[in-house]
Amino acid sequence: MMNQDVTLILEDNTTIKGKSFGAFASTSGEVVFNTAMVGYTENLTDPSYKGQILVMTYPMVGNYGIPASSIIDELDSVFESEKIQVAGLVINYYSDEHSHWNAVESLGEWMEKQGIPGICCVDTRKLTKKLREQGSMLGKIVADKDVPFHDPNKDNLVDVVSMKEIKTYNPEGDVHVVLVDCGVKNNIIRCFTQRGVKVTRVPWDHDFNAMEYDGLFISNGPGDPKMCDKTIDNLKVALQGDKPIFGICLGNQLVGLAAGADCFKLKYGHRSHNQPVLQTGTKRCFITPQNHGYALDDKKLPSGWEMYFENLNDGTCEGIRHSSKPFFTVQFHPEAKGGPVDTEFLFDDFIEVIKQRKG
Repeated sequence: MMNQDVTLILEDNTTIKGKSFGAFASTSGEVVFNTAMVGYTENLTDPSYKGQILVMTYPMVGNYGIPASSIIDELDSVFESEKIQVAGLVINYYSDEHSHWNAVESLGEWMEKQGIPGICCVDTRKLTKKLREQGSMLGKIVADKDVPFHDPNKDNLVDVVSMKEIKTYNPEGDVHVVLVDCGVKNNIIRCFTQRGVKVTRVPWDHDFNAMEYDGLFISNGPGDPKMCDKTIDNLKVALQGDKPIFGICLGNQLVGLAAGADCFKLKYGHRSHNQPVLQTGTKRCFITPQNHGYALDDKKLPSGWEMYFENLNDGTCEGIRHSSKPFFTVQFHPEAKGGPVDTEFLFDDFIEVIKQRKG
C-alpha cells in the first residue's frame, strides 16, 4: 500500500514520519545504514541483515525493479538467499516506475508479497548522520499497530538463517570444500563452483571434523559471533590440523575466536561498497564491500597469528592469517554482487593452496 502514513521510531524516542510502500505492517529491529548506490535486491536478501531495519543512503531506490524470484536455486538465482531477510527498509525516494530488461515487478510489490514493510519520504542522510554519531540503534516501523523494540543481537540469528540439511553442489569438482553455512550468501557458492570446486554445505552447528574434505570455508552471517559456540568449538579442533581454512565476514570473527582472540561490537558497523583496506606488510590497497556490526580485536591475537588486512578508515582488523599454517580470513566480501570485486582473487588463492597441499 502506497502513500499511507507510517512512522519510524528510534529507541531514543526520535520520531520520523513517512509514507508506506511494500507491506503495510509494523516491525522492529536494529537500525543500520548502507551507502551503496545499487544492489538493493542483493542487500535485502543477504542473511547478514537478518533482524535489521536497513536504511539506504542513496536518494532513489527501486528504479530497476525486481527480477523473477521464481528461481531460488543458489547457482541460478540473482538473489543472495531464498527470501527477503531484512525486517524493514527505510529510503528517501521510492521509484514505483521501474525500468530494467529483467524486471518482472516493482520493489514494493516484491516486499508486499513477503510481508516486509518499507517507509519512504525520509531524510535518510540526516538519519544516517544520527546513526554515525550515536551508533546503531533499535527502532520500529509503526503502521497498523504499535510493536515493542526488539534487539536481534540477543537472538541466535545464525541458527535461524542456516540451512538445516547437508547439500552438495558441483559433485564432480576436483577440489572438495566443506562450507559451514552461518548465513551464506549465494554468490559465495557460485564463486566456488565457477572455479570447478565441489562444495558440501553443512549447517552452522554440524561437526565437520568427522568429514573428509580438502578445504574448510566459514561463511558470513548475522548477529553476535559469540552465539555460535558450536561452530567455535568445532573450529578449535580444525585449527589443530593443517587443512586450509578460509573465512569471510562472520567467518573471520569465528576463526579468530576459535584461535583465542576476542571481538567487539562496532559503533555503527561497516556497511558500504567502498571501504578501503590495506594488505598488511604491503602498499596494496583494495576497495571492498562490507556488511558487519562486529570486529576482531587484533590486539588480542594469539601467538602465530597476524593481521592480514587493515581498515584504512578506522584501523580495525579486516582479516587475519596464520604465520605457518594455511589459515586466512577476511572481514569484507570478496564475492559481493554489485561489486566491487577487487579481492575476488582470494578464492583463487584459497583453491591454489588446497591444490598445493593435495599434491
